[in-house]
Amino acid sequence: MAFNFLRKTKVTVRDSERTRAAELTLRQSIYPIALVTLLFFLWGFSYGLLDTLNKHFQNQLGITQARSSGLQAAYFGAYPLASLGHANWLLRRYGYKITFIWGLCLYGIGALVAWPCLLHRSFGGFCGAIFIIGNGLGSLETAANPYITVCGPPKYSEIRINISQAFNGIGTVVAPVMASYVFFTSVHDDEKSLQNVQWVYLAIACFVFLLAAVFLFSPIPEITDADMAFQVQETHAEADDQPFRKQYRLFHAAFAQFCYTGAQVAIASYFINYAVQTRPNTDSAVASKLLAGAQGAFALGRFVGVALMTAFKPRLIFLAYLTSCIIFLAPSITQRDNNTGVALLYLTLFFESICFPTIVALGMRGLGRHTKRGSGWIVAGVSGGAVVPPLLGVAGDRHGTALGMVVPLCFFVGAVSYAVCVNFVQGYRGVVDASARAEIGVRDVEGGGGIGGMKDLREERVEVTGEKVGERQHVEEKEG
Repeated sequence: MAFNFLRKTKVTVRDSERTRAAELTLRQSIYPIALVTLLFFLWGFSYGLLDTLNKHFQNQLGITQARSSGLQAAYFGAYPLASLGHANWLLRRYGYKITFIWGLCLYGIGALVAWPCLLHRSFGGFCGAIFIIGNGLGSLETAANPYITVCGPPKYSEIRINISQAFNGIGTVVAPVMASYVFFTSVHDDEKSLQNVQWVYLAIACFVFLLAAVFLFSPIPEITDADMAFQVQETHAEADDQPFRKQYRLFHAAFAQFCYTGAQVAIASYFINYAVQTRPNTDSAVASKLLAGAQGAFALGRFVGVALMTAFKPRLIFLAYLTSCIIFLAPSITQRDNNTGVALLYLTLFFESICFPTIVALGMRGLGRHTKRGSGWIVAGVSGGAVVPPLLGVAGDRHGTALGMVVPLCFFVGAVSYAVCVNFVQGYRGVVDASARAEIGVRDVEGGGGIGGMKDLREERVEVTGEKVGERQHVEEKEG
């Protein structure tokens, strides 16, 4: 019975055939993008809640900063397993819809497992539950990030993904606010606080299972490798012609994502520690409210970034934002009297805002038939969030959190190498700009029909494009 269900929900066309879904106009792409954008809020909320729980587990369970980073290690360490493993396999074999449902189910299961772990105050067990949740969210990101990027006119992919990711920012604001006003209103009532967290995870489980049912019955356009190869052909970005192992721009983007995400997660994870240690008369509850404000600056930065991208090239805004992260984080290491350090971290989070989604969008430019596989590598870069926070935790235990900010600063420097190449190296910039000039899905072509108003003569290329993709995949399988 289950096998028959899985066969029925398999993509109705092979990856070597075009569905024309890659030519959706802005209007046609609104519903699927709106539905997938809900997922961005979900993992924003989960991530924001994790940052708050980090400090409160230190207080209530008596663990060190380094050990509390086990939450981030479990959460982000699960991402490569999903994005390069089970989720990527599902995405390439069955398509986006099944991958969305799979990720939501894993998320719900992890939230249910968290209940008894919190009840028995088991930090190790809760880390295991977070690992399951990380697999679910890693699966969702493996599908959602590329889907938002390719669903609709390629010309606006950076703007589209940043708008969707802005709802991720809203989720990261809601979580610490809820934690500071609902969970941890009294630092002396540990048992009551953990009970409140249990109910939240139960509510999360119910909601994500319901959302999985919505995805099951919603008409979500599938986008195949042949569709993406068509986009590359139309934009004359010939990166698609190279085998996957030679997609050097993709691997550089994955490296940048690793460095950037690691730095972002480390700063957010120890923001409360930083505020408590450097700001006078600040306890964990007050610091949680400050973190909510910082996440608000993060969300605001995304909306401002989207507005700027309508006037300037996204790659330029990306370079400016990522460079600003370095400029404002560096002085927070030493200039931390009163509100100065916290204010500098506010500015750092503001400029962090567009970096993650823009790396995804730029890194996927020109991948064509490699899009689904390549998205797994970029999302795997999120595993930096499992590496950098423990390093900052160790440095914080030994030298204080403020001095420990040297760790994420070094990783920001590694990430900015990609922003520099995208703007100043022709091999990177040419592919990005070619896609940005594409008119696919933007305007109707005279005499066109079907999705996006494309000309009928383009339909003659459907089978040819599909055959080429099939031949290339066969050759790559032999080479591999």
